[in-house]
Amino acid sequence: MNNNTLADLNLLWSKLLLEELHRLGVQHICLAPGSRSTPLTLAAAEHPKLTRHTHFDERGLAFMAMGLAKSSATPVAVITTSGTALANLYPAIVEASLTKVPLILLTGDRPPELIGCGANQAIIQPGIFAEYCTRVDLPTPDLAIGPQALLSQLDHAVGTSDGPIHVNCMFREPLYPQAERSDFSDYLAPIRQWLQNDAPWSPLANLSQQALPNPQQCRDFAKGKGVIVAGTLAPEMDPQLLLTLSKTLGWPLLADCQSQLRQAPGVIHHIDQLLHRPDCRQQLAEADHLLVVGARTLSKRLLSFIDAQPWRQHWHWLSHPQRLDPNHKPKLVFVGSLQSLLNQPWPQTPQAPWCPQLSHTNARIDSLIASLHQSGPLTELSAIRHLSQVMPPEGQLFIGNSLPVRLFDTLAAPRADSAPVFTNRGASGIDGLLATSVGVSRGTGKPTVLAIGDLSLLHDLNSLAVARDCSTPMVIIAINNDGGSIFNLLPVPNDALRRDYYRLGHGLQFAGAATQFGLPYSNPDSLEHFDKALRLALQHPGASLIELTLPSEQSAQLLMDLATQVQDAAAH
Repeated sequence: MNNNTLADLNLLWSKLLLEELHRLGVQHICLAPGSRSTPLTLAAAEHPKLTRHTHFDERGLAFMAMGLAKSSATPVAVITTSGTALANLYPAIVEASLTKVPLILLTGDRPPELIGCGANQAIIQPGIFAEYCTRVDLPTPDLAIGPQALLSQLDHAVGTSDGPIHVNCMFREPLYPQAERSDFSDYLAPIRQWLQNDAPWSPLANLSQQALPNPQQCRDFAKGKGVIVAGTLAPEMDPQLLLTLSKTLGWPLLADCQSQLRQAPGVIHHIDQLLHRPDCRQQLAEADHLLVVGARTLSKRLLSFIDAQPWRQHWHWLSHPQRLDPNHKPKLVFVGSLQSLLNQPWPQTPQAPWCPQLSHTNARIDSLIASLHQSGPLTELSAIRHLSQVMPPEGQLFIGNSLPVRLFDTLAAPRADSAPVFTNRGASGIDGLLATSVGVSRGTGKPTVLAIGDLSLLHDLNSLAVARDCSTPMVIIAINNDGGSIFNLLPVPNDALRRDYYRLGHGLQFAGAATQFGLPYSNPDSLEHFDKALRLALQHPGASLIELTLPSEQSAQLLMDLATQVQDAAAH
């Protein structure tokens, strides 16, 4: 095979891969620059139906791809070159694996003869992501390997994986084809029919796993006093169905902030705060049946309560088979959609709530929070409470890890028209949060707001480069309390250790970063000014940065004060 033919074959294999991925549902492809991935890059550039996204930082690129996959509910492809380029994908791959986000990595690699011999930019790539990825280790392109083998291997990987896939592509040079292309008609003859239609080569039949209860199990389960806990649920899962189930069974619905139900009428919004109260814990302890729906929950206090209870029946309903119980409680795990859960043979008429006083106390706690943090000075608590009230329902909210997500879970105001909420709570890292939120924005084109801590934003500052390319409102609210304020709530042995090794105060502001990346910037000093800045940013056709400069110790003290006031508040 001459050099021109080899370069053309590299490109042909890449085109086959990308076309099959498109037929399998890929709409977006994210690319970082690099030479070894040139055949893949050229194929992506020529594909007429893929939306392309670029970033010079592979770590941010992968997190942006994850945001695209989350908000578009489609698999997203990522292209990188060889060497440490793909190692930078690792944090996002871990997060995607733990939360079942379908990323498909296409990484350029050196051929086998150039591995382990000192060749430039060559590392051992196959298996680099360990158990966090489904592996597809392709050979170097060869006319002896038919195109149908390539397509069927890809179909099998996509059809049997519910998380990330790593397709490692070993290319021999030359990587850049000449203007005149080789004729591969004979080579492509076995897939002639595939070339003439738009269907995948050999897609697996619907392999969605279901494990449903039988009718007698449902009848027995519905007879007890029960509690429903809504964990992490994606917007497309239609979590509102759980409100119907809650009314049918007469069971209180405890909503995590990642459930899309945290602000919905008819749920218990402030469960983490209510569990501060002995009377609420005693009321909930009357329940002997527990139904957990969805993936991870945020509140440690809720997890501890669940662990302490001697449940007579404990069900966990998931969309994918997963082991998601750090308490290792005995339970029945069912797998299916929320619609299939609602379709089970539950009672024909709605049951009266068995614990109405819990809803009354919940409403009192919300009134207390409103009186303390819905007006007055600008604090982290009042800012998050205000954001939960004014967030446009046609938009989408991304809540950063560490303190912001906990503040939202504690303070968000009830409302009937809340926006969808996105998080990265698989591994719960602070890396890639800005990039993921940009992907969420690009996946739907809806106005997007990100609430992020200062250390998280510093960790992902490069991703302001992709934020600036947003064409719809993308509001970055940087809560700058000069370091990791969450450590003020944790039992670090002394203040010196907390200051020097945990909080890591930096004394930095983000005005210069906004200038560098050409973003509109504001630094409001009151709740009124924050409201004005937020409303203006939501009208701006692109990214804006709002920085809230706040005292480092304030939030921890306010949260501790709130816990005390919740415990002391009258229940009725």
